[in-house]
Amino acid sequence: MSKYKVMLVEDDPLARQLIEMFIEKSENYALETSIESAGMAEIYLFKHKCDLILMDVCTAMNSSGLEAAEKIKKNDPTVKIIIITSQPEHSYLSRAREIGVDSFWYKTVIADEFITLLDKTMAGEHIYPDNTPTLAIGNALSVDFTDRELEVLRLIVAGERDADIAKELCITLRTVKAHVQNMKEKTGLRNRTELAVRVRDAGLVIVEPKE
Repeated sequence: MSKYKVMLVEDDPLARQLIEMFIEKSENYALETSIESAGMAEIYLFKHKCDLILMDVCTAMNSSGLEAAEKIKKNDPTVKIIIITSQPEHSYLSRAREIGVDSFWYKTVIADEFITLLDKTMAGEHIYPDNTPTLAIGNALSVDFTDRELEVLRLIVAGERDADIAKELCITLRTVKAHVQNMKEKTGLRNRTELAVRVRDAGLVIVEPKE
């Protein structure tokens, strides 16, 4: 049986080298190409065929792996895509499911686990973690935040004022302030700025750059 052709999209040199090594030592997979930017992946696929794409989320040139995966799937639903990331950003799992990504993997250094993931994905299974990694934010855990609080947090990290957040989420200014106060009480942090810095540095909320 011929080996599956694999495209790797990863801009971290160490992670790319490790994954390339896993693939090269495997029996069923051959590395077709290894590139740094998700945008370049779309261009490459116009002329070349790949069976499986290992796609990081945050790639070179500020190119989103999730956006690229969505376009690739629309052009060729048969290609298998596994999102790979070390970022615990809470929205990535749900977005990957909505796009129709086949599997999702938080980066580890376990070769057997990685190859098993590839095998199951190529066999038609959809492998997803049950939850994002749990993070400590002050005195709270990331799972202690409600979905609405996370929406408010994303806009705070993006630099939006409370009035703008209220308009964006179609809620009252009083409700926004109440969410911020609740999160400060949960975490023990002093203000919205400290809250934003903590969740951003932890990777719980990652705001993609505007085009």
